[in-house]
This record gives sequence, structure tokens and C-alpha cells, in this order.
Amino acid sequence: MTSRCDQDDSTDLAALPPGATGEVESVDETSPLGRRLADLGFVPRTPVRVVRRAPLGDPAIYELRGTRLCLRRSEAERIRVRRS
Repeated sequence: MTSRCDQDDSTDLAALPPGATGEVESVDETSPLGRRLADLGFVPRTPVRVVRRAPLGDPAIYELRGTRLCLRRSEAERIRVRRS
């Protein structure tokens, strides 16, 4: 059972603002895209940072494990993170 405080700290990666950091909690691996995201390094307990977003908000650049990746909002919504 999680506390209300824990639930407030958990969100999808697409909801983090530029400059924010978080830690990957889970990835929806029910599709080939979700499995590919895990292969790219989005695995539990991995720190991730939002570097910047495009002028219209999509796509965004994320940094994890020394690598920068550009993801669309629909892709980033498959990744659950805990805010740091």
C-alpha cells in the first residue's frame, strides 16, 4: 500500500517540466515500443532529467545515463517516474 504522499510524487515522464529530474519507476512494456524504451535504458531506479521541450511542447529531450534521447509525448507517457 502506498501513502498519499508517494502517489503525489509519481507521474509520467511527459508531465515533468524542463529542468526537472526524476527516477524511473516503471515502463509499460505491453507493446514493442515499451520494450524498446526499456532497451534504451528506461529501467527502474534510473535517474532521468528533462533537458528541454520543442517550442510547441512535443517532442522533448531527456537525459539518462549520459545519453540524450528525444521522445514524443505519447512515448514519454509510457514511462512512470518519481520526482526528485
